Amino acid sequence: MHHSAAPHRDSTPRAVVALVLFLAIAFAVAAFGALSTSGNVDGWYADAEKVAWNPPNVLFGPVWTTLYALMSVAAWLVWRRRELPGARAALGWYVAQLALNAIWTPVFFGAYPFIGGAALWIASGIILALDVAVIVTMARFARIRPVAAWLLAPYLAWILYATTLSFGLAVLNG
Repeated sequence: MHHSAAPHRDSTPRAVVALVLFLAIAFAVAAFGALSTSGNVDGWYADAEKVAWNPPNVLFGPVWTTLYALMSVAAWLVWRRRELPGARAALGWYVAQLALNAIWTPVFFGAYPFIGGAALWIASGIILALDVAVIVTMARFARIRPVAAWLLAPYLAWILYATTLSFGLAVLNG
């Protein structure tokens, strides 16, 4: 009887379907964010005072597309080892950070026309929670698949940068 020390890894069509689902979920979050920003990027945001290190708007689409793809692959790699202790909790943290990611955009862009600068401060609180959730997710992913944690490193770097943008806009326009 053959016993492998390594956990079973799906190489079946199920694993491919799971990867497609992870990508679909991440890009659904992206689409939700895009709906929240449409009309506001050229609206109040275009006229808002911005920090000196604010990137051009054209950069956001390609960066987020890359980040969502990396995030999806990272979560999928952990999912493929879901039988390991801590894997389900790690994926729970992934879902939690994705939810925080999903709510930041409509609060930051969508709520501003209704509640003004308070929206920027609320969004800044959300992105701080997102920063923490991503760090915890990375730490938990590292225990299951170290490469999965590293795949989240560009995402963490970007959201830490975005945190400075969020607080900067809150200070200047809140």
